[in-house]
Amino acid sequence: MNFLPLGKRVLIEREEELKTTASGIIIPDNASKEKPSEGKVIAVSKEVEGISEGDRVVFAKYSGSEITLDNKKYLVLNTDDILGIIK
Repeated sequence: MNFLPLGKRVLIEREEELKTTASGIIIPDNASKEKPSEGKVIAVSKEVEGISEGDRVVFAKYSGSEITLDNKKYLVLNTDDILGIIK
C-alpha cells in the first residue's frame, strides 16, 4: 500500500477489541454497536509532528473519513481528532 496523507492528517488502522463476558464468552464485533476509537498509525503527513508510524492512538468517536485500500478499511484523521498516544 502506498498512501501519504496530506495536510495535518494521519492514516489509522482501527484495532478491533475482543469483547468477552464475565464467563469468558466472546462477543463478535458485529454485535457491538460502536466502532473502536483506538488504532495504529499507518502513515503520517509530512506536516505532522509528535505522531509517528506505529504509534497507538485514541481518537474522537465519529471522526475522520473511512477509506478502503487493498480491500482493507482505514481511517484518515485530522490530527485535531487524535486525543492521545497510548504508551
